[in-house]
Amino acid sequence: MNLAPHRRGALALMAGGAAAACAPRRSGEIVLRFWAMGNEGGTVGQLTPEFERRHPGVRVEVQPLPWTAAHEKLLTAYAGASLPDVSQIGNSWVAELTAIGALSPTPPEAANLLSDQFPAVLETNEIGGRAMTTPWYVDTRLLFYRKDLLARAGFGAPPQDWAEWKRAMHGVKRAAGQGNYAILLPLNEFEQLLTFGLQVDEPLLRDRATRGNFSSPGFVSALAFYKSLFDEGLAPLASSTQISNVWTEFAKGYFSFYFSGPWSVGDFRSKLPASFQPQWATAGVPGPKGPGASAPGGSSLAVFSSSRHQDAAWALVRYLSEPAVQARFNAIVGDLPARRSAWGLAQVERDPMLAPFKGQLERARAVPKVPEWERIVTEMQIVAERMVRGEHTPESAAAEIDRRADRLLEKRRWMMEQGRAA
Repeated sequence: MNLAPHRRGALALMAGGAAAACAPRRSGEIVLRFWAMGNEGGTVGQLTPEFERRHPGVRVEVQPLPWTAAHEKLLTAYAGASLPDVSQIGNSWVAELTAIGALSPTPPEAANLLSDQFPAVLETNEIGGRAMTTPWYVDTRLLFYRKDLLARAGFGAPPQDWAEWKRAMHGVKRAAGQGNYAILLPLNEFEQLLTFGLQVDEPLLRDRATRGNFSSPGFVSALAFYKSLFDEGLAPLASSTQISNVWTEFAKGYFSFYFSGPWSVGDFRSKLPASFQPQWATAGVPGPKGPGASAPGGSSLAVFSSSRHQDAAWALVRYLSEPAVQARFNAIVGDLPARRSAWGLAQVERDPMLAPFKGQLERARAVPKVPEWERIVTEMQIVAERMVRGEHTPESAAAEIDRRADRLLEKRRWMMEQGRAA
């Protein structure tokens, strides 16, 4: 799932306005329309002049879009037969856009784009074993933690498993003092519980992804662990809207562990005082018995089947996927490169706050690839909040999530059944 875009926001769009302006078309010129979102929409225009130099007669027009409007705009453009040639999309949209026939699958001449990728990220771009989109940049969530409070609690290194982590959280809560907590798990966000659920062996959906599998013993245990953090006073009963800003509360010691992605590294560095910088770090997600998994995120590049310029569109995707170009884009906007070889070129691993993300991406696990997935995890979050407020046990919460997931997957089940009947 695309873990970051709605938090990265619609910043820097105006910076790309000039790139989106429509210059007069020259005779015989191919104009590629490229939609890009968020910070990328405002900055990718810095990369296109070199592509145009290499491909005389091809011009790229970038249209920046805010993430908040992008999904609806793509579906509206599909219905109106006005999709661009190429677009940045959230990884969680791949299944939906594939189902309606909007995407042009990766052609044989672009097969090299599929090498050198993080396996779970690549898997999110594949439907039925075929790559439908190309990873552009990647992210995932891991732990941001207070080094000083963890040390005061008697832990010289971040915890690796749930039992050690629970002991560490009780220790840092004591070290932080009255009125403070160990971890922030906003009740209006699903990502933290999903991360816990990805640690278990059972799949989250069953029967060819037509029914929920949240009542499996593994997911029930994840729900129980999640609930225990609230029951034991380690996490506040709070939504993200009740937190003024996470970096300030983190520095105050209101919480000492926080799930987030690489986009938060810049915030913590720029918005916390220099004197505080040695007190925090990032670390991998603990699992039940050792280092754990997380969901792969980021954005992909899609070529649409309606494009009349397939060769030029795929040339643009190949160009933006070159390790050297991804390294340059990392320097411009800070995105983590999708190609693993680009990490070395960009010297990302020399940054101690970013280096743990590579190991976490190697351990990432793809979430179910069904169009209904975003709605399913929203229902999961709603039920989980009711559970921590006392309305459900982990077992009854799991059964309720299954009931809601099964309702959302009803059409998918019918289609699968029709396929079997045929």
